[in-house]
Amino acid sequence: MSVDESKMPKLGFGLMRLPQKDGEIDMARVCDMVDAYMENGMNYFDTAYVYHGGMSEVAAREAVVKRYPRDSFYLATKLPAWEVHSLEDRDKVFNIQCERAGVDYFDFYLLHSVEDGGNYDKYEQYDCFNWAMEKKKQGKIKHFGFSFHGTPALLEQILEKHPEVEFVQIQLNYVDWDNPIVHSGKLYEILKKRNIPMIVMEPVKGGMLAKMEDELEAVFMAENPEASVASWALRFVGSLDGVATILSGMSTEEQMQDNIATFKNFVPLSEKEQAVVAKVVEKMHSMPLIPCTSCRYCVDGCPSGILIPDVFRALNTKRRYPENDNRPHFFYNGLVDRSGRAKDCIGCGQCESVCPQHLQIIELLKEASEKLD
Repeated sequence: MSVDESKMPKLGFGLMRLPQKDGEIDMARVCDMVDAYMENGMNYFDTAYVYHGGMSEVAAREAVVKRYPRDSFYLATKLPAWEVHSLEDRDKVFNIQCERAGVDYFDFYLLHSVEDGGNYDKYEQYDCFNWAMEKKKQGKIKHFGFSFHGTPALLEQILEKHPEVEFVQIQLNYVDWDNPIVHSGKLYEILKKRNIPMIVMEPVKGGMLAKMEDELEAVFMAENPEASVASWALRFVGSLDGVATILSGMSTEEQMQDNIATFKNFVPLSEKEQAVVAKVVEKMHSMPLIPCTSCRYCVDGCPSGILIPDVFRALNTKRRYPENDNRPHFFYNGLVDRSGRAKDCIGCGQCESVCPQHLQIIELLKEASEKLD
């Protein structure tokens, strides 16, 4: 059974950046957001074993699975390579996920963060592709694919070796289209040529394309003062053929309503609007900012307790406004009162091994230390 794109909503609800209260997921707000999303005919929920410290799958159970008929929504989750150290670990993780989410099958199941080297090698080492297909035969997985952060060459290699893959999830947005590290455009073209349905993650690049520098936002506002900045990013991706669902990690009711409005009566970008986007991209490339999406994969394993994405926020502000000492230093000093400083980095490389953006985090922390410590 292949993926039927016609039945999938263009907007998917990513459960990675849910609203929080007192350090925990704010379930009342999540339920309200789920209701608004479902009431508008949208029904794709994306979670993972590691999101929110393992609580995202639980949130899916409480906000979706317990409150809606099982056949009224799609639920996607992922097998993390870094939790698999034996053949038995595959089932161990899967069973935990079923228990957390309160389901006996997942509509979409992915190998998490396939990339050159470690993760992909481990998935092959432990025969995870064949394992997943066996789960599909058992009815515990409806559709099988993977999320991808690797090179175009690796994507081609995997698709040749594993024709059983039904869909691929890639990072895609207008600023990463020609990015020589992320390769959004090249990955898109490979999948489009093979007619493999795409799930898109990071369409607004972790919020970076939802709230931008004033001079960048002004370009969009001049063309359409009524449209949100985020809607431009979502419409860019939604205008591409072959995209089944576009994930947005919505963390506020306002984001939810804005995104629903974008897709409720979706209008593809015109040629004139494409030119506006190109102008913004050109301006963005002239700004030397760190393209961190705040996924926070780097944080949990940092032996020095450095809140790396937050440090980069301060460093980006320092880079953008080099003459303004107060703002980035005030933020940074408040941050390190409860975490490690940039200078505490020991260069172990754990962060770089899990960074989907392939950032040179160790070197960037040295820069942060020089400018902020």
